[in-house]
Amino acid sequence: MTKRILSSFLTVASIVLCTSQGFGQQKSKAGNEQLKTNPKLVVGIVVDQMRYDYITRFYHQYGDDGFKRLVDKGFNCKNNHYNYAPTTTGPGHASIYTGATPASHGVIANSWYDKTTGEDVYCAGDDSYESVGTESDAGKMSPHRMVVTTITDQLRLATQMRGKTIAIAIKDRGAVLPGGHTANAAYWYHGSDEGKFITSSFYMSKLPKWIDDFNSSNAAEKYKKPWTTLKPIDSYLESGTDDNAYEGLFKGEKSPVFPHDLTKLWDDNGKYSLLSATPYGNSLTADFAIAALDGEKLGTDDIPDFLAVSFSSTDYVGHKYGVNSKEVEDVYLRLDEDLARFFKALDKKVGQGEYTVFLTADHAGMDNAAYLMDSKIPAGSIKWDDSKPKFDEFLKYTFGTTDVVKTFSNYQFFLEQDVVKKLDMSLKEVQEAIAVEVLNYEGVEHVYTANQLWQNEYTEGVAHLIQNGYNQKRSGDVIVVLKPDYVSYSDTGSTHGSPFSYDTHTPLLFYGKGIHQGSTVTRTEIPDIAATMASLLGIAFPSGVTGKPIVEVLER
Repeated sequence: MTKRILSSFLTVASIVLCTSQGFGQQKSKAGNEQLKTNPKLVVGIVVDQMRYDYITRFYHQYGDDGFKRLVDKGFNCKNNHYNYAPTTTGPGHASIYTGATPASHGVIANSWYDKTTGEDVYCAGDDSYESVGTESDAGKMSPHRMVVTTITDQLRLATQMRGKTIAIAIKDRGAVLPGGHTANAAYWYHGSDEGKFITSSFYMSKLPKWIDDFNSSNAAEKYKKPWTTLKPIDSYLESGTDDNAYEGLFKGEKSPVFPHDLTKLWDDNGKYSLLSATPYGNSLTADFAIAALDGEKLGTDDIPDFLAVSFSSTDYVGHKYGVNSKEVEDVYLRLDEDLARFFKALDKKVGQGEYTVFLTADHAGMDNAAYLMDSKIPAGSIKWDDSKPKFDEFLKYTFGTTDVVKTFSNYQFFLEQDVVKKLDMSLKEVQEAIAVEVLNYEGVEHVYTANQLWQNEYTEGVAHLIQNGYNQKRSGDVIVVLKPDYVSYSDTGSTHGSPFSYDTHTPLLFYGKGIHQGSTVTRTEIPDIAATMASLLGIAFPSGVTGKPIVEVLER
């Protein structure tokens, strides 16, 4: 009897012990899942010059597997904005991936005047490295002017460099900056008479075989064909007339109308570079990104990889034809199809539910100023150089010389410090005198001095955005902001760069593993993306991050 009781006790104890151990393991596993999400692949998508309303305007024309997949099955931040100016491509890509603004990451424009060397510099340019894949200088690039880390850097560091980062774009800066400082590779398109993807010796000494194979397959050549509308043009009801005075022309065209015969326009418009300014540039980017999944073996193990893809051709099309054009509507309908086949490739090669995506834009864009004026909306087009004689006269009268201003770059006046020191005025007084003068010029809405931005902390309004875009070591002495919907630009097409909502309001969509399904109209900002992804992945934030995680995006 005693043995039977003892045996029963030991059996029960064994069951309890095993159950408690199993529960402990389950609890530990659940705790780990609460700490972080481990997608096999993170995919960052940037659409160049995409306004948020391109989601809503063209929604009924989109298929089910592109933008609609992200909106319907992911999380939509409807009130997402850039929190700085200038809103341009280089700063946009840097801000998305660093979670910071130009004030911190240092990429203040696509190109800018370097106060140290006295020369203009390009945000991704670096003569310390050589081109790989071309004899041209198109590959002399690196991320060295971005002075903080990116979310891609942090994932590499968190995985002891075992997780791979690959960045892809038509534009070099659209690949170099998202890839960060530790990318395994950044690849971009070189058109001209070559039509292939290249890189820099910053990443490697020669192209991998899969890229040589891709380039030699005449992947770009198949897009040398007429650009016609994807759907019947009379169904394009969310854009203006096809033939109007607000759109630009390719060389050799007499009117900006469909079809655009690329075969006839080829030689006079940069040959393979012409594809960049059509939807086919995006299609080629999608082709290359899909090839990279196998070529780089992305998402094939439990260590997260990162694929950064920037669709650049939307920007070229927007600049040429304007945000209200049939061409812009068509480029987004075709991009929707490219996204759909890209997502299907991810489903097949990485696995449904095994990857996480975010999609946003590097900036938005304003409508054509002439079109707005004709529509009785306050707007204007100015010739900034027309004010130079008046400004030079002011400088001579006030300071005795025009040499007090060294240069004007990106709507910023850079002063010659040695000349200022010889004046019977402080630097603050010189800056303010110039600001007061320029504020009276046609089309100018605001003028800020460096002294203002150093001495004050602005928390809202245009001043806040200008301050976030101001970098103490790199920005100028006097910053000019034009009136809303005023530009110093071509009479045709669209541009961007301002602190106003038409340039700051961009889409922000999340989808996939670890992402909650839903939407919000609460304001989110571009630096929040990197902070959100770092929180999802359970890794350190980028070193200059100023954004905050968007709590609603992450699964409960």
